[in-house]
This record gives sequence, C-alpha cells and structure tokens, in this order.
Amino acid sequence: MGSAKNSSTAARKARVEDMRRAERARERRNRVLVVAASVVVVAGLVVGGVVLVDKQSDKKDSVASGDAKNSGDSGHFTTGKDGVRTWSGKLARTHVTTKVSYPMHPPVGGNHNPVWLNCNGDVYTEPVQDENAVHALEHGAVWVTYTAKAKKADVDALAAKVKKTPYSLMSPYANQDAPLILSAWGHQVTVKSASDPEVDKFFAAYVQGRQTPEPGASCTGGAMK
Repeated sequence: MGSAKNSSTAARKARVEDMRRAERARERRNRVLVVAASVVVVAGLVVGGVVLVDKQSDKKDSVASGDAKNSGDSGHFTTGKDGVRTWSGKLARTHVTTKVSYPMHPPVGGNHNPVWLNCNGDVYTEPVQDENAVHALEHGAVWVTYTAKAKKADVDALAAKVKKTPYSLMSPYANQDAPLILSAWGHQVTVKSASDPEVDKFFAAYVQGRQTPEPGASCTGGAMK
C-alpha cells in the first residue's frame, strides 16, 4: 500500500516537474518572440524613419527645384550684331496661377498667368505682373520697360509710340540692367534713347512677328494691370 502511494507521489512530482519545464520552455519561447518582435518593430521604425526622411528630403529638393525653375525656361541669351539678344533654349508656355521665377528680367517667355495683360497700345504708369505681361508677349506684343534712370523725354516719346501701336505695351520695371529695354517673345534689346534706330527696327520685326507663339490672339479683354 505504501509502495503504491509512493509511486503515485513520485509520478505526480514528475508530471509537475514536466509541467514546470514546459512552462519554463514556453516562457523562454515567449521572451525570444518578444525580443524578436521588438527588433522587428525597431527596425521597421528605423527604416520607416529613413524612408520618411528621404521622402521629405526628396520633396524639399523637388519643391526647391520647382521654385528655382518654375518658369520652365532653360537656355541662355545670345547677342546678335544688331544688339538684339535672342533666347537660345526652351521657353515654356504652361498656364500657372502662382508667381513665377524667371531667369531674365524683364522675362521674354516661360510659364505665365492664364490672363494676358492688355497690350493694345496700353501704357502703364505702375509696375505690372510679369506673369500677365509674358502672356501678352505670347500674343505677339512688344513690351517697353524703363527704370527711374530713364530720361522723361525718352519715356514720353516711347509712350506716344506705344499708344499708337496695337500689340504693344509699356510699364516701369525697376529690376532690369538698363534704363530702356524692349522685349518680345524670346527677344530683347537695350536702346539708348527713344530716337535709337533700334526702336523702330524692333517694333517692325517683333510686333506680331514670326517669333509669336499665338499670332492674332487678342490684346484686349485681359488684365488691366
């Protein structure tokens, strides 16, 4: 009887010990799984963070690049014997509603506002928006610009010429390299005065000239300034 009881007790102890070993084994496995899962999570966060940083960096680079080149223009000016500078390269023509950073001043082309600046012999006494003026150039207008250094007599004489010339406009422009500049789509010239022979030559060549991307397009019904 005692032998049977001892045997039962030993068996029970053995089962308990087996259960404890199994529990310890399960705990070890759980710890391993927890550690592994933590490693995976941390790795995922690190990788995700790197990817996010890269994406943010790419986004910043893209935005910065876009801000620097959102005119869509690429190329440079080449100057002819007559002094006319011609843009050699690409002049984009996409309509945009934001401010545009042009690589030249005044601009001779590039992305521009959907609304053109009225250019039916319009003389503006205050600065105008580049983006609207570029659209006028796309329609074949010549844009006369001047700084505060220009002589009043020259400004008045050029204003009189513009007023009697459809597809032309005039406005003050502070950020340009010379007191008097004439611009058309893809072309630009500096003139010394209103009586400079290049004035008439430029008007004759570029008012609705062959450079015009949209010949015959309207110069009225657009923006007034």
